[in-house]
Amino acid sequence: MNKLLATLIAGLFATSVYAQTQPTVATGASGMNGTTASSTTGNADADKDIAKADQKEAKEMSKQNEKIEKASAKASEKKADAQAKADKKVAKAQEKVAKADPEDRAKASAKAEEKIADANYDAQKTMIKADEKAQKKIVDANADKAKAHAKGNEKRAEAMAEAHKDAAK
Repeated sequence: MNKLLATLIAGLFATSVYAQTQPTVATGASGMNGTTASSTTGNADADKDIAKADQKEAKEMSKQNEKIEKASAKASEKKADAQAKADKKVAKAQEKVAKADPEDRAKASAKAEEKIADANYDAQKTMIKADEKAQKKIVDANADKAKAHAKGNEKRAEAMAEAHKDAAK
């Protein structure tokens, strides 16, 4: 339970960090007061480096978004499979109760309740594991996205600094 809680908290943190950095990535901004870097430099090499950094960052963001979607889809599929399996067990147990002789029906009903409880527990356990695994992958992907964003900012800042050095000459 502690691992699950820690994973969920880490995912929430990573998501909030990503959410704060998202607008600059979505607009293609350089991270410097919301303007695009290419409009602030007159240096072709710096503009080229900035565009390259933007492109690399966007590619990494897309790759990590695909990982997140894939992890979420896989978790949903596992959860649906677990629920379907539990539903089959429940239906089978209820069918046995319905087919039982009237004098054995109470005993069959008690046995069915136990099987239903076990089936639901197994399904919930599988669902929790699927969510936990997906959350771990999502946290990792969000961390990679944050790293890519930071690396993009670094490259853009280096290009801007180089452009300013060249302009000062």
